[in-house]
Amino acid sequence: MRIAVAIIFIVASCAIKAQVSNKIDSLLISTFSSRLPGISIGIVENGKTVFTKSYGVADLNTKMAIKPEMDFNIASLTKQFTAMAVLQLEEKGKLSIDDNIGKYLPALNKHVGSIITIKNLLTHTSGLIDHYSYADSKNLRHAHNIDVFNAIKNIDSTYFTPGTQFRYSNTGFCLLALIIEKASGLGYDEYMKRNIFAPAGMQHTVVWNENSSIYSPVTGYAFDSATAKFVKSQAEEHVFFSTEGDGGIYTSVEDYMQWFKALQGGKVFSSALVNKARNIEFTIDKNRQLGYGYGWFVDAGNGALKAYHSGDNSGFRTFTFSIPSQNFLIVIFANRDDVNIEELVLKIYSIFRPGEKLFAKVEELTS
Repeated sequence: MRIAVAIIFIVASCAIKAQVSNKIDSLLISTFSSRLPGISIGIVENGKTVFTKSYGVADLNTKMAIKPEMDFNIASLTKQFTAMAVLQLEEKGKLSIDDNIGKYLPALNKHVGSIITIKNLLTHTSGLIDHYSYADSKNLRHAHNIDVFNAIKNIDSTYFTPGTQFRYSNTGFCLLALIIEKASGLGYDEYMKRNIFAPAGMQHTVVWNENSSIYSPVTGYAFDSATAKFVKSQAEEHVFFSTEGDGGIYTSVEDYMQWFKALQGGKVFSSALVNKARNIEFTIDKNRQLGYGYGWFVDAGNGALKAYHSGDNSGFRTFTFSIPSQNFLIVIFANRDDVNIEELVLKIYSIFRPGEKLFAKVEELTS
């Protein structure tokens, strides 16, 4: 009798999962044309991959369909990898996140270098002046971390007293990549390959540069509303696309799920480091318990803690949403800039977990 009940339960559970998968698939088929740029998606539940699929084309010229093993530029999702590298180096005694950044970047303005800590950079509370208006973009084809540093190294002020406010800063994460290089003695890309990507089993993940070899790259596209056409939009078209520490990683949905499982496992990266990264280190909204960790936005006031982040880099849009305590993940990479990935994740989450409380949007936390 017990065996029969167990079989009925298993069959019913499989039927429910199939219904959920079909609903998600139907939503995405209706959203993305098979002839236009699209997305890759992966869902992990209880540590197991339960849904992975791609929609649309990787390249409008070849019409090749996107596949889950293809690499996208993940834009600001790069920040969680940069942050983990910094925490690793602290664990190894190579630096302290309480160090002033001038210790590792001595050519930086002395005043600024003495009042900003590594932790301020990690939590977007440094007040660093953004580099975009100061970099010599006219004479640069591809800007890199060092170009960002050179653009702001002589500025003697900050937007606010470090540690007192939250202001999202790509500049800060470019400087973190340089600090990784200084503390480790390795180039940022080499450090990431040896200490982050390879240990996590991310076989086809790379940091973009002019000489990098991307396993199976997806082309990014911007939608031109004037012509109603998609236009190629990636590193070749944008100077600041190529800065490494804030948004230079290319990876696939398959590799990203490996990253999530490595974070959850406690063997590749210590649980102490992972918990530190995915908990609130600076509170943005005290009443709603919303804040930023190290490379992650964190919602700790809406049921189980949720860690997530968005990415936006030229022709690519990305979003990762996770509930660490439930070993749950939704990750979506898009090679088009005209779709709201965060809204899409919210819809999929509502299908997968109907009735559960949603997370606070990134735009609520950065506005």
